Amino acid sequence: MKHFETLLLIARRKAVIDSDSKWSEGARTYLGEMNNEIAEVCAELASGRQCYLEDELGDVLWDYLNALTALEKSHRISVEKVLQRACRKYEERISGIENGAFWKDIKARQKMALELEQEHFDNRSQSE
Repeated sequence: MKHFETLLLIARRKAVIDSDSKWSEGARTYLGEMNNEIAEVCAELASGRQCYLEDELGDVLWDYLNALTALEKSHRISVEKVLQRACRKYEERISGIENGAFWKDIKARQKMALELEQEHFDNRSQSE
């Protein structure tokens, strides 16, 4: 986990550089690059070259972290909240499966809860 935090800090330093350059279109740039890197990961899967596969997976992670960092600024998301939501979501799904529930049922409940959360947020925003 230490390396994850270190890479996130490096991505945040990169965000400062991006803010002074004209080449980047924020998150859109990095999300597009993720598609390219995923294709490279798929190519490496067949090659059997472990170090290249790990390198390409690192590129996917790099672009994802840069997209998150850009979205922190442009859309006010929180990387911490993204991680919290992902942990909660998949812990609930995996625990549910371990206890005999079905992925699709858990996912449907989570979708409904997300819709209620957004509705609550929208109502709160309108009253302000």
